[in-house]
Amino acid sequence: MTDMHQRTQHWLEGLQLIEGRLANVDNVVVEGRLSRMVGMTLEAVGCQSVIGARCMVESQDGNDIEAEVVGFSGERLYLMPIGSLSGIHPNARVIPSEHLYEARVGDAMLGRVLDGSGRPLDNRGPLETTENKPLIGAPINPLDRAAIREPLDVGVAAINALLSVGRGQRMGLFAGSGVGKSVLLGMMTRYTTADVIVVGMIGERGREVKEFIDNILGPEGMARAVVVAVPADHTPVMRMHGAMLATSIAEYFRDQGKDVLLLMDSLTRFAQAQREIALAIGEPPVTRGYPPSVFARLPQLVERAGNGRPGGGSITAFYTVLTEGDDQQDPIADAARAILDGHIVLSRSLAEQGHYPAIDVEASISRAMVDIVDPAHMTIVQNFKRIYSTYQRNLDLISVGAYSPGSDTRIDESIAMQPLMMQFLKQDLREAVNWEQSLQGLVDVFANAPAAQEDKSEIEPLAAVQ
Repeated sequence: MTDMHQRTQHWLEGLQLIEGRLANVDNVVVEGRLSRMVGMTLEAVGCQSVIGARCMVESQDGNDIEAEVVGFSGERLYLMPIGSLSGIHPNARVIPSEHLYEARVGDAMLGRVLDGSGRPLDNRGPLETTENKPLIGAPINPLDRAAIREPLDVGVAAINALLSVGRGQRMGLFAGSGVGKSVLLGMMTRYTTADVIVVGMIGERGREVKEFIDNILGPEGMARAVVVAVPADHTPVMRMHGAMLATSIAEYFRDQGKDVLLLMDSLTRFAQAQREIALAIGEPPVTRGYPPSVFARLPQLVERAGNGRPGGGSITAFYTVLTEGDDQQDPIADAARAILDGHIVLSRSLAEQGHYPAIDVEASISRAMVDIVDPAHMTIVQNFKRIYSTYQRNLDLISVGAYSPGSDTRIDESIAMQPLMMQFLKQDLREAVNWEQSLQGLVDVFANAPAAQEDKSEIEPLAAVQ
């Protein structure tokens, strides 16, 4: 029994020694191997990790390829690369981690151009960041958000006066290709009164990035802006990271108490990137090729914008939505309208006539406008839209000469005021129109109308607006 007791004691001491050694060992990483590659999707076996974690895949040239965990099935992990897949080979080592992607943020970002990983693209040296924020963001209790009560001057007369945007509002900019949405974004970037502008150029043509910065944004706009550029030739994961990084940067400045204008071009490319990832890992499509996860991702991104807590900063956001073939019933356009606080529609017909910005006043709306402007302002806006809409509905009759003047006083009024209205809605790219000038211009449309010389009842509410 003594020998048995001694052997047992010896075993226990050995186990305690091993346990002590294991306690001092860093986290053990179990490596896997690459078993399959289809398209942009990598399958790894023999390892485990969490969704959204960063993994490194061994490359033949010695430069490991970074990938993100986007799904799993049984023993298989589904990975999506961040960059190029050049040099990858069968049975390559896969080194997982529990590290989730973060956004590096700091005041030094102002005036800089970054990629989707936060690395500088402008050849102006390294970026000195001071904080890390979660790339996916932390949700704010909706009851803790400050209400939208103050207007934000965006420097565009048609928007300031007719589609007034409040601080913390989220607007959609719906447009087909080539109707001037980038130009309109550039105007708002240069002329807005916001403290900081964050521009996310997601999935667009690479050529447009430099043109937007040099020609549209300019040195004046760039001085208080941060540009995140992820062109269309980047992987879908990087495009999604770019949109989330731009939002994280906007959140950083909002938490400092600043008013931020976030311009995202485009929300459609973000949705398409999620569609590519979801379809690659086997998620079934439900609406025109879009799987359900796309419609879950959109509000997760958009809801991060808006006002912070009372007394704090705000993120006023404009998301461009590419309506392919000018189809306003596109699934992404339809989903975006439901989750945004209004939408501005750009008309191809107006753009073809050389009318810029090509804002379709009839099809556009700002849902928060009633809470940020006074009743007199709303009255004149309603009158403007009524007269503008009357002319558009009878345009065919007027154009072919089938309408007889005097037949309908409302149509006569719309014909008389049409030149003044169209002149008000036009604005040169290099012209800034502030909030007060926008309202005065709207007042002048009615004050200078021929009918106003005889009937003052139409402009009675204008004194309060002035």
